[in-house]
Amino acid sequence: MKYDFDEYTNRRNTGSIKWSPSVLDDEDTLPLWIADMDFRCPQPVIDRLVKKAEHGIYGYPERPNSYYDAVIGWYEKKHGWKIEKDWIVVTPGVIPALHLMVQTFCMRGDQVIVQTPVYYPFFQAILSNGCHIVYNQLRLENGQYVMDFEALEKQARDPRAKLIILCNPHNPIGRVWTEEELKRLGDICIDNDVLVVADEIHSDFIFRGFQHTVFSMISDDFSENSIICTAPSKTFNLAGLQVSNIVIPNKRIKQDFVQTVEGTGITLSNIFGIAAATAAYEEGEEWLTQLLVYLEGNIDFLERFILEKMPEVKFFRPQGTYLGWFDFRSIEQDPELLEDLMRKKANVLLDEGYIFGKGGEGFERINFACPRSTLDEVMNRIHKAIGNR
Repeated sequence: MKYDFDEYTNRRNTGSIKWSPSVLDDEDTLPLWIADMDFRCPQPVIDRLVKKAEHGIYGYPERPNSYYDAVIGWYEKKHGWKIEKDWIVVTPGVIPALHLMVQTFCMRGDQVIVQTPVYYPFFQAILSNGCHIVYNQLRLENGQYVMDFEALEKQARDPRAKLIILCNPHNPIGRVWTEEELKRLGDICIDNDVLVVADEIHSDFIFRGFQHTVFSMISDDFSENSIICTAPSKTFNLAGLQVSNIVIPNKRIKQDFVQTVEGTGITLSNIFGIAAATAAYEEGEEWLTQLLVYLEGNIDFLERFILEKMPEVKFFRPQGTYLGWFDFRSIEQDPELLEDLMRKKANVLLDEGYIFGKGGEGFERINFACPRSTLDEVMNRIHKAIGNR
């Protein structure tokens, strides 16, 4: 089946957070902020949901073996990762799971390491559970972000440091960490008894020339000292159906986490989420293959646009994710004035760089998982706003 990603689907007044009137300045505002896509889901997913809806009875759901088989089959085929069913803990999202992990593996006052600028809900998962954020800020060297291993070694040595939340591929900068980088990070964490929580939710969005490495596949030691967070929500645009798969090979770590999950009473899954995820993993590969080609075309468009019309802006071509990271510091150094430029002058809603923590000031994150016509309009609005300053 041929999918048309140029097709525009009106999402206004559909209950979408991204397009909600409560967050948009007016009806003309274009939002490319929160990370969901403006594309319809794979047709097999829609068909499966329609069939489930037509059944008419939506009682307590089970998670059948076919669900686990679909998850396991997907990761073995796409990443060569052989997951065992007993490793999987299903949660209503990666972020809820991160909150539960901090509750499980940290005491109040403990430290959790993050590599900023990074996905900002990590911060709340740490702070709301009485712990402290340790900022292992990424370094910008020769136009590329790299990890600061020297600082990480010092930070991990602190006995209060219990977890590191690793983002791979990294949101918002778009890096796909190499096996060598991950190995160095993992060795530091093992040496200092720091548990690695790897958010790999964007791992299916890897572009030409790059390879995703599942953290726990690097070695048995890494597998025993890590939790891998996965979900179909980004891959197939299913975030509203709230299904995530947290993979924990270490029996003791898994048992401790499951005890916390059960303590919340959140043990059932959404009946539609289970159906959609199963269909996506069983029949969604062709859709994703076509989507990746389209997204790479959007990346090429952004790169040309910046080069030809806004060369003073730095665009970090993403190796993974569908999120573009732009350096506007040569245009405006003040984060509040930069936000004002985007929202009031350009009339676009983006994710401001400063919300991603240290090192994000003066940057913008643009979600380019949208029809190219939308992306073209957003970029031209920004270009015009800069020219009219």
